[in-house]
Amino acid sequence: MAIGKHIRTYFNGAWQDGDAMIMRAADHGSWLGTTVFDGARMVNGLTPDLEPHCARVNRSAEALMLKPTVATSDMVQIVREGLTAFAPGAAVYIRPMYWGIHGDPTAIVPSPDETGFAICLEEIPMAPDTASITLGYTRFRRPVMESAVVNAKAGCLYPNNARMLAEVRARGFNNALAADAMGNVAESATANVFMVKDGEVFTPIPNGTFLAGITRARHIVNLRADGIKVNETVLSFDDFKGADEVFLSGNMSKVTAVTGIEDDNYQVGPISRRVREMYWDWAASEK
Repeated sequence: MAIGKHIRTYFNGAWQDGDAMIMRAADHGSWLGTTVFDGARMVNGLTPDLEPHCARVNRSAEALMLKPTVATSDMVQIVREGLTAFAPGAAVYIRPMYWGIHGDPTAIVPSPDETGFAICLEEIPMAPDTASITLGYTRFRRPVMESAVVNAKAGCLYPNNARMLAEVRARGFNNALAADAMGNVAESATANVFMVKDGEVFTPIPNGTFLAGITRARHIVNLRADGIKVNETVLSFDDFKGADEVFLSGNMSKVTAVTGIEDDNYQVGPISRRVREMYWDWAASEK
């Protein structure tokens, strides 16, 4: 599924222009869903946290019993080579991915003998800084480690996210605020979530039901360095009802202000704006 128009694909050791064919009908990944990916960004020539994103796709592969075949440092260099074909000011989504090719005699367990690998670079604009969204509640929940590979950024997890989005969009909301298996707030359908109350920042503590993102971690470091207290803790839906600000954190848009959850409305407040400002200041300092 292509979102952007300018795409480059790295496959079988070489860069190709366009959305290249990379999987076969009988590949384990296309048949049984053993696919993992990660997402980084290039914005205005900056590629913040590119190395951690490349490292995480290797960990995700291992979580799905796939053998990663490209070292993190090599993957970073391949990405940087591919990015040279884009304009300096282009906003590019960087997506390295692995998938299973063969299986064991039962076909179910992927074989480590051969693993598919590709990188897709897709030009996708960043949302404007003024963008905001609303959230609705969903009956679908985040799974636990005992029932799904929640320790990986795995394609097989996303149909559940899609159910969340479809449910709340049918009621007029942009995204879903989802619970974990215990009924506490986990994240949105597409990104990690933060709330602000009385000048302090709160975010759900990682409990093995959602992927605590690389961008999420960067925001926490930046906020604490700026003297703002960040609490990773158990949060209920009632806690969010009393929030002063709410925002999402994800690689695609970095920071997205939330202006409403069901019937509750929120301002796009000073801490949400400060988080975005600090992120890009940090990214520029790391160039």
